[in-house]
Amino acid sequence: PFSPLTFFLQGDDNLQAMLVGAMMRKIKSRNWKKQRYFKLEDDFMTIWYQSKKAGNVRSTFSVNDVEAVREGHQSEVLLSIADEFPPDRCFTLVFRGRRGNLDLVAESAEEAQSWIWGMRKLIENVENMGEREKLDQWIGEWFKKADKNNDGRMNFKEVQDLLKMMNVDMNEHHAHHLFTMADKSQSGTLENDEFVLFYKMLTQREDVLKVFQEYSDGQKLSQSNLEDFLREEQLEGGDIQLHAKQLIECYEPSDKAKRMNAMTFDGFLMYLGSAEGSIFNPQRRGIFQDMTQPLCHYFISSSHNTYLMEDQLRGQSSVEGYIRALNRGCRCVEVDCWDGANGEPIVYHGHTFTSKILFKDVVSAVGNYAFKVSQYPVILSIENHCSVEQQRVMAHHLNHILGDRLLKTILDGKTPIRLPSPEDLKGKILVKAKKDGGLEQSLSGVVEDSLNGEVSDEDEAAEIDENHPHHESIHRRLKSKQRLSKELSDCVVYCKSVHFTSFKHSRIHSKFYEVASFTESKARKHLREAGAEFVHHNSRQLSRVYPSGFRTDSSNFNPQEMWNAGCQIVALNFQTAGEGMDVNDGLFSQNGCCGYVLKPSFMREADIRFDPEMPQKRDDYHPVVLTIQVISGQQLPKVNIKEDSIVDPLVRVEVHGVPMDQAKQETRYIENNGFNPMWYDTLHFTIHTPELAMVRFVVEDYDKTSKNDFVGQYTLPLSCMQQGYRHIHLLSKDGTSIPPSSLFVNVPLYISAL
Repeated sequence: PFSPLTFFLQGDDNLQAMLVGAMMRKIKSRNWKKQRYFKLEDDFMTIWYQSKKAGNVRSTFSVNDVEAVREGHQSEVLLSIADEFPPDRCFTLVFRGRRGNLDLVAESAEEAQSWIWGMRKLIENVENMGEREKLDQWIGEWFKKADKNNDGRMNFKEVQDLLKMMNVDMNEHHAHHLFTMADKSQSGTLENDEFVLFYKMLTQREDVLKVFQEYSDGQKLSQSNLEDFLREEQLEGGDIQLHAKQLIECYEPSDKAKRMNAMTFDGFLMYLGSAEGSIFNPQRRGIFQDMTQPLCHYFISSSHNTYLMEDQLRGQSSVEGYIRALNRGCRCVEVDCWDGANGEPIVYHGHTFTSKILFKDVVSAVGNYAFKVSQYPVILSIENHCSVEQQRVMAHHLNHILGDRLLKTILDGKTPIRLPSPEDLKGKILVKAKKDGGLEQSLSGVVEDSLNGEVSDEDEAAEIDENHPHHESIHRRLKSKQRLSKELSDCVVYCKSVHFTSFKHSRIHSKFYEVASFTESKARKHLREAGAEFVHHNSRQLSRVYPSGFRTDSSNFNPQEMWNAGCQIVALNFQTAGEGMDVNDGLFSQNGCCGYVLKPSFMREADIRFDPEMPQKRDDYHPVVLTIQVISGQQLPKVNIKEDSIVDPLVRVEVHGVPMDQAKQETRYIENNGFNPMWYDTLHFTIHTPELAMVRFVVEDYDKTSKNDFVGQYTLPLSCMQQGYRHIHLLSKDGTSIPPSSLFVNVPLYISAL
């Protein structure tokens, strides 16, 4: 009864082959290739494989954990054995979050095809599941874990163990009472559907029932009751009558209620748990912003040290870093280039122990993945440490591999006066690097091969603070400036890297196509000393900000500070989870996740002087009071693997915005309940620049003796937040979803703070 299996899964030949299973080689490196038996289980949700290492133990993973399947030699590992196994027998399973890929070689091309197409079908099936099916499937997975003797039924002891695993510390008497009520067959055990009944009694949503009863006759909401609820609580405008009709049609499970144009409690619960009932406004999910403004009018999702999978001293460099960043909607990636053997430039974090990859492999990966999730332009931020000869090789690879996707000339042949828009540049890859001369000269064809252009003055090492102990050696290294090859210079059109002198100098001399780079500390200094100037500078041209060289662990700063100054290319270590990436993911989760978000109008217009330090000086200053009632939590994940530890959850709401808006408030903590904690705590925030504010909900496991453990989080722009009664579907540390964990909140009407 659990399995959301549809006919179409059972009739599929590829899936039938997967149910039988296959012997395949699991590949970890050129020298590590082991035979393993892989098989799909009957629930169509679990893959198990036999591993020698753990004796005869079977390891399993869930289809839920697999993000994509890549065919052929599309990972470093499979590329390294390309001479041994043909591409039609090879494929890669890519897992969500930060788990490593699984590289496999099948015995035959047919077998590989079965697994590739079968896995894709299973992933698609998971993505198309409704909330109710996802919940049933989640319950099913827990049932299997707890049914220790695999007899398809559970006695009370097994149920108690299961409750512990599910984060419930329940009064034994109450649990036994529910168990007896659910045991319809009176066998002393619960079978599948009895267990579902038990689970439903256990998860009775008193909090939602309270709201339902306020507007219903206790049994059902008539259509006009539902309209009242949408108007008064959900603060909806527009054609409410039509919307109420659609909600009944879409979420009401009972045909009888549908015929009466009414909604039962089950339907109401389904609506509140759906995307429409979530805190994120569905109308802001797709592309809704004007994409025809100059590039400098957008915040651009940007990655730093994109080639690294871990920290920047010893981490592994990998093409996978580029693929993952681009698949997360990143639109500006960093490529650190050095001279390599055999005349082939390499990419790695210079002067460290990180491993090295070929420049041409990076360009191929960017070519293959640039436009999979967004059609808008990708910027290759090149930090060039190569000799003139190897720069020519770089230019050759860029031209040869990217072809007409590489932007080589000005768009319409006329001398432009401002940057083109994301819309103008769809499907194009731009190079950001040093350039000899400017756009004007290249149009007239005057630039001669002047091998004296400096290459790399934005080397991050150069920016390491002057008082760094190794300052001298870094300095000596930088004095030997290389020259710039004409071929590479010609690949740069709208993003010419320049050294920043001062805002005054820029106002007089700088061109719209010049990009300056700042370390986080330099950017902070400019923000403090001349915030309004910085915002004004960024209304005309692009700025890039990157983490300090001292962050050897590849940690991140909070990008919000830099967005407050209007900086567009705020580069973060995508490989490092935490607050910085949460806020970044939150901002770019709107507008179709396309990697471009339009800045507020007061940051785009040159005649408005917005100072993030003094938001109240703005002409159209409209502060608001944001009130959030945190009502309850549902099925929070366990933090401690220890069998008997249960979460003591609290919720912290953080506002990230201009300095005056930075704030955090917490609910109380609830002892021993990660299953259905109830708070009903109300938090208030005054927000001076709502257009820039981000709201982050963090759930932690309270610990009085040490630091609280992280449980889950969700971050979104205030401008994308729906008011009323809403669910927040929590994300893990990696930013991947952890169904069915959620928070239930009420966000009443914002009131003006003036």
